[in-house]
Amino acid sequence: MTTLAGGTDTLTRDALTVLQPGFTGTTAPDWLLRRLGEGLASVGLFGRNIASPGQLAELTAQLRAERDDVLVAIDEEGGDVTRLEVRTGSSFPGNHALGAVDDVELTREVAHELGRRLASCGVNLNWAPSADVNSDPRNPVIGVRSFGADTDLAARHTAAYVTGLQSAGVAACTKHFPGHGDTAVDSHHALPRIDVPADVLADRELTPFRAAIAAGSRAVMSAHILVPALDPDRPATLSHRILTGLLRGELGYDGLIVTDGMEMRAIAGTYGIERGSVLAVAAGADAICVGGGLADDATVRRLRDALVAAVRAGELPEERLAEAADRVRWLARWASTAGRAPEEIPGSEIGLHAARRALTVTVAPGLGSPDTFKPLTEPPYVAALTPVANIAVGDETPWGIAAELVHLLPGTVTGSFSAGDGNETAAAAGESAGRAALEAAGPRRIVAVVRDEHRHPWMASALGTLLAARPDTIVVEMGVPQAAPRGALHIATHGAARVCGRAAAEVIAGL
Repeated sequence: MTTLAGGTDTLTRDALTVLQPGFTGTTAPDWLLRRLGEGLASVGLFGRNIASPGQLAELTAQLRAERDDVLVAIDEEGGDVTRLEVRTGSSFPGNHALGAVDDVELTREVAHELGRRLASCGVNLNWAPSADVNSDPRNPVIGVRSFGADTDLAARHTAAYVTGLQSAGVAACTKHFPGHGDTAVDSHHALPRIDVPADVLADRELTPFRAAIAAGSRAVMSAHILVPALDPDRPATLSHRILTGLLRGELGYDGLIVTDGMEMRAIAGTYGIERGSVLAVAAGADAICVGGGLADDATVRRLRDALVAAVRAGELPEERLAEAADRVRWLARWASTAGRAPEEIPGSEIGLHAARRALTVTVAPGLGSPDTFKPLTEPPYVAALTPVANIAVGDETPWGIAAELVHLLPGTVTGSFSAGDGNETAAAAGESAGRAALEAAGPRRIVAVVRDEHRHPWMASALGTLLAARPDTIVVEMGVPQAAPRGALHIATHGAARVCGRAAAEVIAGL
């Protein structure tokens, strides 16, 4: 076995190279810097690592002082899933809002500006966009992260997003292959199963990925989903048939294949992260993403040692591990030379412009058209009917319109209402939440804010209670607008980013 400078042999170095770990804190810990010197080539950033753009730039500079071609990855989709603006909400609407506008040039411009901001902070790999076709409206994890339920729409906007992001010098990582849209299970919690024929998958799920590959997506992320029509035994992340046979062979993709987070229960709860990582690389994955919940040197050491042991035991071909490491280094070289000098566009409002265009406004019959709606002049009561947070989004990111309405209509009051402890029926929980909101609102005009009303029976019940007592209630839907519009005024924002809330608040306040 060849030993390299610093005492790290080639096999151990390759095992480190294929890992994409996270870490805690806003500065790089000593263990991470040491591992970069030993061969680690990628680092994943999350909201816990970011306090401000300036701090993030200092952090990435610290990493590059140890390894100048390090891949610095982030989960920055814009919209509901943001790490750059995890504490304030995103300046960019997400995919569903862009799909609602259906202007591919606007999608390209939004992705370019988001990429420009990432590049200016030293980030060069983005785990985005989501190319999933949201064909199951019950989907608890994709939803507004998808461009929509229409395959061709998702395909053209996926390609535009990839093009825009990479034009800013940031590698796109299109996800979640072969498509996470047709499921009602969240792979953070369990292993989803998609039971549709292979021809449906080819025509629906795979079409946006073909578009991404044609657009030159530098990376593709696998999904922790079981698709029996493709492989009845193993989830996509661990399937040689899906990653090597389908993605590499049939679709002709030759870029980096990244796994979704290996600590997610769909893999960790069934195979364990060490065994899962070995199987993923053997199946054709090149980079192992881990660190959303596991972010320490012990995890990196365990995964490195598991890969090395698998090679020595003959379970993982050494040439497969070497090939994976070479692809990581290839992308690192591309990213280190593809950086663009950030254009000076201080305060660019392309995100707010897109959010405004994405709004769908419906006025109740008999009350006229959106043009004749009389905006509020007095501060309202905002009743946020709040579901359990999607793990991909995180519960630390604020959502809603209250903060924006407070700015436009000082004196606005807000309250949050939920299904309670879960021991009541949906109808009872909803009625209880609705009555509590009515009592808290008093005589103020009510603005009810919901998120995926169609997926939450208690929420639909609470909204019904509000509307029965106060038919002049304004309803703002910040998820997928699957339920029929209700309320004196219904505003569908197609996402819960901060700019989506701002756009809705402007309509309510008549701006």
